[in-house]
Amino acid sequence: MSKIFENTEVAFSLKSDSELDRAYFLFKMISNEPLVRIGTAVTNFALKAHLPVEGLIRATVFDHFCGGVNEEDCLPVIDRMYTKGVSSVLDYSVEGQEVESHFDAAMEKTLKIINFADEKKSMPIAVFKPTGFGRFHLFQKKGEGKPFTPQEQEEWDRVVARFDKVCKLAKEKDVEILIDSEQSWMQDAADDLCEAMMRKYNTGIPIVYNTLQLYRWDRLDYLKALHERGQKDGFTIGAKIVRGAYMEKERERADDKGYDSPICATKEATDLNFDETLDYILKNLSTISLFIGTHNEQSCYLAMQIMTDLKIDKSDNRVWFGQLYGMSDHISFNLAADGYNVAKYVPFGPVKDVMPYLIRRAEENTSVAGQTSRELMLLKTERKRRKLL
Repeated sequence: MSKIFENTEVAFSLKSDSELDRAYFLFKMISNEPLVRIGTAVTNFALKAHLPVEGLIRATVFDHFCGGVNEEDCLPVIDRMYTKGVSSVLDYSVEGQEVESHFDAAMEKTLKIINFADEKKSMPIAVFKPTGFGRFHLFQKKGEGKPFTPQEQEEWDRVVARFDKVCKLAKEKDVEILIDSEQSWMQDAADDLCEAMMRKYNTGIPIVYNTLQLYRWDRLDYLKALHERGQKDGFTIGAKIVRGAYMEKERERADDKGYDSPICATKEATDLNFDETLDYILKNLSTISLFIGTHNEQSCYLAMQIMTDLKIDKSDNRVWFGQLYGMSDHISFNLAADGYNVAKYVPFGPVKDVMPYLIRRAEENTSVAGQTSRELMLLKTERKRRKLL
């Protein structure tokens, strides 16, 4: 298997010299953990105090990791990437809202994106987050099997209706819909709701995809059990696989409440779990479709090797690779250039509302071993190739 991810000319072909320089200096800043911590605190304070910092945020971290403030704003980004064969998944990345009007607005935004996607070949996939459609507390209470009050039951019925309305339109428009994952203590309710949508709308080609966070040691067993139910009851599975996003919170809560952590004991165990799940799905591609959400080069190479061994065509629509906009361009653009299906998650939303997402990206790049240094090394290589150093 040739090491295609080293080709920086392909990886950064869409970046101008000035954009390349900006990316390099941005990741240079992100690599400094104290600076990220201080910058986060100062930015949060400035936004809460209504200081005029949105322009600065937009010109730096926002424009690097986000497509724009609304869907139309993202069109130039979407169109540019598609010239290189990279599709887009528009992700309305407004988090932490807890009122019904916001949940309805998130649903309407997702419906609009599905209709948008139906008109553009460059947007074959849409996405939403369970807690974008209903209160976290409801998912937790439902997952714990605790009875709802009559008012909570009405609220939950509205959550189910939002899920159904979105999945129904996705089915009608033939747009695959990814349902993102949450923390483990509310994921059971989300899993049940995702399965209900699969039973209803995945009667042929999968439309609805649930997300498996494979730093959880129980997820492959969960998938196998879901797969058995699907085969028995006549529905197919859509699975988006990722390593995970809430490790520190998960471990802290487990310690705090005295239960066994749902997280794999080591990074190696997580990698093994991810790769075994990847292998299981690719060997059952007739009944499970796959979205591989990873920035890990070795897992991508493994997927490519398994596809070659099993004679799965690179352009088979049942297999997609995905990375976040602003990260791992060396994976996304080289995979697309080699003929694989690739989609970038393109977050968007008002600058102030998207800040929790941007802070997570900065913290993730600081904490994940090797992530930022890898980005910096590749950017430096391309700057040297262009004689910008």
